[in-house]
Amino acid sequence: MTKTLATVSSKRQITLPIDLCREVGITPGDKVKVFIHDGQITLMKQRCGAAEGALAKLEGDISLSDEASLLDALEQRDTSRNSTE
Repeated sequence: MTKTLATVSSKRQITLPIDLCREVGITPGDKVKVFIHDGQITLMKQRCGAAEGALAKLEGDISLSDEASLLDALEQRDTSRNSTE
């Protein structure tokens, strides 16, 4: 895992270090998803069509908000990762 230190400006902006951007393929103009989980901010490069195959067989639960759905998915992911370690 590559680590680096970035400074947050008065406008709450950061500059992403070029070596990290190169490592994950982020280029100027790319869209990134930003979310919080377990008190950490995570950025993910948005990839066109990335979820089509993964989500094709899932059925939605209209009783969940978007945030509750995201938290549930992250919890399931973490549980799955922990069981394979």
